[in-house]
Amino acid sequence: MDKNYLFNQRIRLRHLHTFVAVAQQGTLGRAAETLSLSQPALSKTLNELEQLAGARLFERGRLGAQLTTLGEQFLTHAVRVLDALNHAGQSFRPADLDRPAVLRVGVLTTVALGMLPSILDSFHQLQPQAIVQVATLHNNVLIAGLKAGEFDVGIGRMADPEMMTGLSYELLFLEQLRLVVRPDHPLLSDNVTLSKALSWPVVISPEGTAPRRLADEMIKEHGCRLPATLVETSATSLARQLALRYNYVWFVPSGAIKEDLLHNALAALPIASHGPGESVGIITRSGTPLSLSAEVLLATVRKSHSG
Repeated sequence: MDKNYLFNQRIRLRHLHTFVAVAQQGTLGRAAETLSLSQPALSKTLNELEQLAGARLFERGRLGAQLTTLGEQFLTHAVRVLDALNHAGQSFRPADLDRPAVLRVGVLTTVALGMLPSILDSFHQLQPQAIVQVATLHNNVLIAGLKAGEFDVGIGRMADPEMMTGLSYELLFLEQLRLVVRPDHPLLSDNVTLSKALSWPVVISPEGTAPRRLADEMIKEHGCRLPATLVETSATSLARQLALRYNYVWFVPSGAIKEDLLHNALAALPIASHGPGESVGIITRSGTPLSLSAEVLLATVRKSHSG
């Protein structure tokens, strides 16, 4: 009997929910918490799915669960199936013509911390009745969600060409990596070098992310290495608190700390990544008409970065 037939017949919704949760959260522990499951139960379900697929969908390690190439491909289909079921469920609800417009936006976590608050405030001055649903995601999950119709618009990074099939990308800006600390950090009383900065505790993005790639290139270029006292996380709110309240040196994309630098909540060390930086832009589905609310939001985004 055909292997694909067996896979399609035996897969269950709990497999898809578990798979997508792990992809979105990056670790089995956070995914289990999101689904209100024990971690052993979640691991069992994920193992069942990988046995059905006949291949590993995640590489598990000390940094969490990273999607394999096959996992990235399967993610697009899993999100599409769950989104279709969600829409089917909504079709049973009574129509409400007076219901406010809902705009679904997927963004990088650093974008949510940096540019998004002022954009949403400006947007709601133009569209006060609109509901904006914001999801903060890793870039590959954001792209898969856009392809599957889970989001109307996204703000993220350009990915490999095969992943961008069916999507349109509009560059907003190129983002440098900065090192920031609290304004009264002892580092600021001395001549700052990367070597001296790395003698303090560091908070940095996980391996496999664009900010981490820039950080690794910078560290290698200066002949340095990361300290033993290290926090690796994609949770910008956690990283920000470590830098604001303690002696951590935070490697962070410049857009995420623009307001903090403007108001002197954080101080940037005189060290920056070389090269053009990482692109951040608007991502939409090619050939899919946008709602009025989506068009207004994108116009607001463009205006905030014009000039």
